[in-house]
Amino acid sequence: MTPTYPIRAIGPDEFAAFCSVPQQAFNSTYPPAEARQHDLTTFEFDRSAAAFDGDQIVGTSCAFTFQLSVPGGQAACGGVSFVAVLPTYRRRGIMSAMLRHLLSDIADRGEPLAALFASEPEIYGRFGFGCASEDLRLTIPRGDGRLIPPAVTGDRPVPRLRIADPEQVLDGLAAVFSAVAARRPGMVARDDRWWQVRIDDPEWARDGSTATRWLVAEDDSGMRGYACYSVRPDWGPDGNPASRMRVTELMAVDPAATAALWTDLLTRDLIGEVRAVLRPVDDELFPMLAGRRRARANLTDGLWVRLIDLPAALSQRQYARDVDVVIEVTDEVLPANAGRWRLRAAADGKATCERTDSAAALLMPVHALGGAYLGGARLGSLAAAGQVAEQRPGALAELSAAMSWDPAPWAPMSF
Repeated sequence: MTPTYPIRAIGPDEFAAFCSVPQQAFNSTYPPAEARQHDLTTFEFDRSAAAFDGDQIVGTSCAFTFQLSVPGGQAACGGVSFVAVLPTYRRRGIMSAMLRHLLSDIADRGEPLAALFASEPEIYGRFGFGCASEDLRLTIPRGDGRLIPPAVTGDRPVPRLRIADPEQVLDGLAAVFSAVAARRPGMVARDDRWWQVRIDDPEWARDGSTATRWLVAEDDSGMRGYACYSVRPDWGPDGNPASRMRVTELMAVDPAATAALWTDLLTRDLIGEVRAVLRPVDDELFPMLAGRRRARANLTDGLWVRLIDLPAALSQRQYARDVDVVIEVTDEVLPANAGRWRLRAAADGKATCERTDSAAALLMPVHALGGAYLGGARLGSLAAAGQVAEQRPGALAELSAAMSWDPAPWAPMSF
């Protein structure tokens, strides 16, 4: 008989045992007690899903309640996280059962989307997730970060820069973040809990670097941008400075603020190189750099999106052009999404998505639609990879153009 592992939500008294599973699965070096206390800030016990073997927790997962920026607006989203199985319980279907449990719960809560960051990208496509955004890691050596002076200047003055206590300027940080998120798909709205996690700076998580510092750009009207960074001090064997600056977040509402922040960070004394992580694929830093090739870039997958309620999800985003197309979707995990759907949308109006018996213009699995949902992955590329099939000539180009979005999706905060 195949063993079964019941799945249920945990209570606060089980949190330590719950956290021990991902600590083992991910080979964590963080001190367990301190890491648990940090995670409690945002953990939602009623959205946890643990697998049990008797009284022992052998698998973990959970979801967070989010509002996700989508093209032209926001949509409710379940953020899947903490997915782990004890090494001695692998290959028994535990992770699959937990994910199905979570996806069903997200559907029951009326959230049309699920999203996650993948520890291994091979895992989640079979559960209907598609890679919907990509991230860049930039490495800029000392002296290679010269910026081109702006060719077009607005009416706003060059901002003042200062290093600030994030607790003291939290309202300004939140206002800048919200302004960027309003135009950039893929960003998760931050409430007070998530801002607290963002500005917390436990010494055990610094890995030899300085405390996190916050550089703000402002004028008399208020904050226009900020950068969050830390520095690992070092000297080379030749006596030259070799410190590494790590920029973990930089947001700005106008080009002048962006340029001011990057100019300051890329010209700091005693810094051997600047590493910027979780940057968007269309980062405005590239056209600002005099030598953009010198920003050594490493591309990786970012946010993975899964359509939970397909018609609701497709109706809650905007489209870049008018479109009227019938899509036939396959979805083995959530069969309610499967079938033919007629998507009608105007670039300046509301979209509708309804079941239809009309002939399909496009065929695709739900993970391909999830990958294209935020406007980053192009359907033409997915078709070339054999993930989308065109049944009516021209339908692929029509829907691909309608679903594309500018700026590109970006998920600057992992969860």
